[in-house]
Amino acid sequence: MPFLNLKTNITLKNKNEFAEAASNTLANMLGKPESYVMVNIEDNQCLMFAGNHQPCAHIKIKSLGLDENQTSVFSKQLCEFVESQTPIKSDRIYIEFHSPARHMWGWDKRTF
Repeated sequence: MPFLNLKTNITLKNKNEFAEAASNTLANMLGKPESYVMVNIEDNQCLMFAGNHQPCAHIKIKSLGLDENQTSVFSKQLCEFVESQTPIKSDRIYIEFHSPARHMWGWDKRTF
């Protein structure tokens, strides 16, 4: 159910390891089994922020039942994760949170 999509203008040297760490971080953050987590990493994108091309990222988090009261906490955790793994500073990260309706999320020939 949880999906993390990260776009960045930097090249990640260990993209697979970064994706694995992001998957684990998202599962722990949301309290959901990692067996349901999907991660997509798009590095080396033409992405600029605040009028320049310094390292930046755009993150989308989609998850069923995402607690809107926790998005500030999740934002802090995600920014700290990205800062620990990359040269991207938290003030150069935008994060979108989305909690789709269960009938709008499909998996294994059905919806949730």
